[in-house]
Amino acid sequence: MPEITAAAVKSLREKTGLPMMECKKALVSSDGDEAAAIEALRKAGKKTMESRAGRETTTGRIGLFANIDEKAGAMVEVLCESAPVAGNEEFVAMANGMAEQLAKGPAAKDFAELSKQSSLSKPGQTIEQEFDDLTNRIREVFKVSRMVRIDEPCSGYVHHTGTDAVLLAVEGGDAETAKDICMHIVAMRPAVLSVEDLDPKVVEQEREILTSAARAEGKPEQIIGKMVEGRLRNFYATQVLNEQPFVKDDSKTVGKLAKEAGMKISRFVHWQLGKE
Repeated sequence: MPEITAAAVKSLREKTGLPMMECKKALVSSDGDEAAAIEALRKAGKKTMESRAGRETTTGRIGLFANIDEKAGAMVEVLCESAPVAGNEEFVAMANGMAEQLAKGPAAKDFAELSKQSSLSKPGQTIEQEFDDLTNRIREVFKVSRMVRIDEPCSGYVHHTGTDAVLLAVEGGDAETAKDICMHIVAMRPAVLSVEDLDPKVVEQEREILTSAARAEGKPEQIIGKMVEGRLRNFYATQVLNEQPFVKDDSKTVGKLAKEAGMKISRFVHWQLGKE
């Protein structure tokens, strides 16, 4: 058996971030082969984390990649067990790297497919290897709970906590306006893009409520219909992005802002961490 030197153990520790004794044991069992030792450590770590899979993952981060000069944008929600880990630089880089790879790489329908692709934050590794190495080092359960890719030019915004994020598909316009609209969505939380996207049953229910209220106020029957349609605009302003007053300038709606910028919004996806 080749001698396992302190330098070899130190080198393995620097590559894996794992305790010295674990690194030495892996080198001993791998006859000093560093690559084999790394793989052995990954397998051991994966087995350990599988035994902890039932732990609650109540925090995490939404990784985002969006650039209106690119052809696609993406978001990936990665959950973990504690807030310090959610703010860990490597965890943040991994989440954002996954989102960028999802946007730029081959289409992946789930994490199992994405995990086989290259890691952008850890060149030379797959996403699966990066994921396993980080969970092995931190010893917390990680879960990729959802991911989305939009095959259109996109803008995006993620709150500094990583818990609230928007992906906005646009045609035309400029990056600054698109980013402002993303921030508006996080602040005002519209449900849909346009009035046509609302559930007709919900709109009709609101119309009936407003009609009953107008009658209770003693309004003449002949003007109630017109009055109700006017009041529905207030309802639309709470639910519909294009109808909401823009947070930075409430003299115009988001729809008008986009039109003035020569921008067409085709869709948006707004995620809050852990909320489907």
